[in-house]
Amino acid sequence: MFESLKKKFNGTIGKISDKISDEEEKTPLDDISEEKKEKTTSKKSESFEKLEKIEEPVLEKEKEETGVREKLSGIFSKKEEKADEKTVENSKKTEVVHKKHEDEADEEKSGMFSFVTQKTISENDIDDILFELEMSLLESDVALEVAEKIINSVKEDLIGKKIRRRSDVAEFTRVALRKAVSEILGVETKDLKEMAKNAQKTGEPLKIMFVGINGTGKTTSIAKIATYFINEGYTPVIAASDTFRAGAIEQISYHAEKIGIKIIKHKKGADPAAVAYDAVEHAKAKGKEVVLIDTAGRMQTNVNLMDEMKKIKRVVKPDIIVYVGDALTGNDAVEQASKFDDAVGVDGIVLTKADADAKGGAALSIGYVINKPILFLGVGQSYEDILEFKAEWMVEQLI
Repeated sequence: MFESLKKKFNGTIGKISDKISDEEEKTPLDDISEEKKEKTTSKKSESFEKLEKIEEPVLEKEKEETGVREKLSGIFSKKEEKADEKTVENSKKTEVVHKKHEDEADEEKSGMFSFVTQKTISENDIDDILFELEMSLLESDVALEVAEKIINSVKEDLIGKKIRRRSDVAEFTRVALRKAVSEILGVETKDLKEMAKNAQKTGEPLKIMFVGINGTGKTTSIAKIATYFINEGYTPVIAASDTFRAGAIEQISYHAEKIGIKIIKHKKGADPAAVAYDAVEHAKAKGKEVVLIDTAGRMQTNVNLMDEMKKIKRVVKPDIIVYVGDALTGNDAVEQASKFDDAVGVDGIVLTKADADAKGGAALSIGYVINKPILFLGVGQSYEDILEFKAEWMVEQLI
């Protein structure tokens, strides 16, 4: 699921890490600021000058003692032995002092090279890679405004970051991408179970109206959501308000029979609003908590059928209108959702065939573009194959 987007996001993390790490390794000493080089060189010189000053008197003393030994050889043998012992002692002291200052010089040198390995991420470091990512997102059916939002968010978070290790680059990039995607998916969601519970307190059923075009899997999605409510302990009823096609009434009736729930239906050509109204009255009379209203699948450009759908809304006053779209249609699903939202208002989204959607552009874009939450993903053929959508889950899927 969403393999294309997953590959592109994770590939971007690797590319940015590789590019910045390669540049870090190639950074020459000449690139260090003159001020830093002069400061470092000055400290090294001072250290060696101190070393010379300490070594001078020690060496002079050695010379004097050696001369005395030569003149008095054979006369003061005992003194000579003492002088030898002192010379050894002085030599050891000289080695210790020399080693100390060599260590100080090495520390200065180490400090100089640690400065080289620190880098601040600039726009030039990531601009080409993020442009490539933006083009890849568009190829994966991500809406233009969504792709731009992601790229700008990542730039804002990465530029100016100071790094010392390759792992820093990967982690900063991963965090920036996760934040960008989370913001895109961060539309406030709706809890249908909570809505059903609240509706019960008022004595009214929860009324859900489904809209969308033909062939998106709307009827099957209604049966899946009915199964979802049954599993949660509720008793739903279906309104076959797609009276435009006889085949639609037969199809929704088949699903209702398979899952064992009541369906309210009229003949082909009947008033769809009347069917929906009868279903609501049936639910009230029988104490059923949820009414699921099917509507005719129609193109968003069909004015007459759109007006018919508006009438259902006026008569029934649904608590939530759900747009059902096919994830495989990519940007078409986003465009259709926008049109339905303009016509009747959409409160939530169901995306079908998400399990077959390798690109993932619709799932990433649709909620952000119309500012409405994805409620469910259709992920298979059985009535149980419906997944409650969670933004955190999708972020984990992608990055």
